[in-house]
Amino acid sequence: MIKNDLFLRALKGESVERPPVWMMRQAGRYLPEFRALRDKYDFFTRCETPELAAEITVQPIRIVKPDAAILFSDILVVPRAMGIHVELKDNLGPIIPDPIRTMEQVNQVFIPNIEETLGYVMDAVKLTKEMLNDEVPLIGFAGSPWTIFCYAVEGKGSKSFDTAKGFCFSNPVAAHTLLQKITDTTILYLKEKVKAGCNAIQIFDSWGGMLSPADYQEFSWKYINQIVEALAEETEVIVFGKGCWFALNDMAKSKASALGVDWTCSPRNARYLTGGNITLQGNFDPSRLLSPIPTIKKMVHEMIDEFGKDKYIVNLGHGILPNIPVDHAKAFVEAVKEYNQ
Repeated sequence: MIKNDLFLRALKGESVERPPVWMMRQAGRYLPEFRALRDKYDFFTRCETPELAAEITVQPIRIVKPDAAILFSDILVVPRAMGIHVELKDNLGPIIPDPIRTMEQVNQVFIPNIEETLGYVMDAVKLTKEMLNDEVPLIGFAGSPWTIFCYAVEGKGSKSFDTAKGFCFSNPVAAHTLLQKITDTTILYLKEKVKAGCNAIQIFDSWGGMLSPADYQEFSWKYINQIVEALAEETEVIVFGKGCWFALNDMAKSKASALGVDWTCSPRNARYLTGGNITLQGNFDPSRLLSPIPTIKKMVHEMIDEFGKDKYIVNLGHGILPNIPVDHAKAFVEAVKEYNQ
């Protein structure tokens, strides 16, 4: 049994003495210990070496002490396994030198054997579980099919992903074929992660907010929901769509256990849009961690008051920024642990 199961209890909607807390990208560049390993090993070496991935995953548990760990990996390990060449350069973001722009290219993308292509992730899960020693739960994750599609078609990060959107609208058959392949692969991948020991799964739809509400249903949500449906019997699933407040009502009707909210949607609106029954996660503006520590603690307590302590997981509204002082990250976590004391 996991000693600190607050996170899992909140996901199940149980009443808790205080909400659990973790941070997206908590195993990241704001930690000097993380930077030390980054300077020694390139990005995919860290992802693909179970000992390094496990060590990086556990670093914030030792230092910042959140209520859950999230496996150190990357959403782009999935397209890499599907035969899409991805390069990742620190500070430059992902580059796909040969972006997908034709049906012929879509046909070359394959649904891989997960054990052969992504076995290193499962090894990292098992090793991390050993290192965590049942102290806290372990979250596994994947990018949403739409978000993976954005990188595969655009070829790099973008402010608007116009090329990816244009491909959907000008070549919808090819777009849906690729989205379905990514979906099928992601389901297989996440099922293996759960078998290897992950206690919950989060789907990151980082670029969902680029789509109109109608296009979101067609090109993103219907694929995310396939993943939720496939995994809901086996584990708790969190869906986080950045900028996707307009889809919260539909998401709340799914089998997801929790929904992530970014900082542009108030707690009150998030509760209203989701019908008030589903667990919500979020939504502190990551930049706000640059505020003075007393301000951070005051704002965290106000945020918990607004969401309510039950059916709520304290988190940021997106990943922690590299320039956040470690003491400020610790203060964020401590503020939650001090709530109600």
